[in-house]
Amino acid sequence: MRRLLVVALTALLLVTPEAASARVPVGRVDDAFTLGGVTVRAGSATTQVVTVNRTSGYHAVVTWWVRTDSGWEARATTTDGRLGYGGLVKPHRRKQGTGTTPLGTHKLISSFGTHRARAAWSLPYRKIRKGDFWVQDNRSDFYNRYRNKSAVGFRWWLPSSHANSSERLKDFPTQYEYAVVTGFNYGQVRHRGSGIFLHVNGSGATGGCVSVPRSMMVRLMRGLDPAATPVIAIGR
Repeated sequence: MRRLLVVALTALLLVTPEAASARVPVGRVDDAFTLGGVTVRAGSATTQVVTVNRTSGYHAVVTWWVRTDSGWEARATTTDGRLGYGGLVKPHRRKQGTGTTPLGTHKLISSFGTHRARAAWSLPYRKIRKGDFWVQDNRSDFYNRYRNKSAVGFRWWLPSSHANSSERLKDFPTQYEYAVVTGFNYGQVRHRGSGIFLHVNGSGATGGCVSVPRSMMVRLMRGLDPAATPVIAIGR
């Protein structure tokens, strides 16, 4: 019996890391794998991933991946990705107004922009209209939500210098020509931050979002599919 136990333990020690990882059941929400140098945590339902790999300063390589029968394939990539001016931070340590981009894997759940909806777009979409805001008022029940000022429920009139001012979407016609909403802090933890998007590049760093060139956002708007449970994975 002792000899059999020794043989069994020896066999376990000889298992390669690749073989061991292949035995990990797929579909768990904590499944981790690497794409583009970034750790992704997603279950088997996820077949589309956007990776964000910081290179230096607020710059990053951003790649859109699609899982096929032969494995993960890069469909689009850019070396001109941008991050927040405050750098990267662990999600639970992020604070509103710091200009930091939250690390980790976050769902891509909906989109908005300045154009009318296109038939080729699959993500839920809203065209920006007069009075539309992204709520950043920590006293509002609609914190970290898209809302028009006519619907009330938040202090839309607060000046941009105020800690609880919300973001008037029409003020950013370049960046928000195309934008995808991430699931960061969708649970509305107050003061953790709101409005972390994937959007078109502006002139420099973002306020905490991830941005890419317009041409890549056009591809993402056409390609991202809610049926693929898409996520964005942000790493160092």
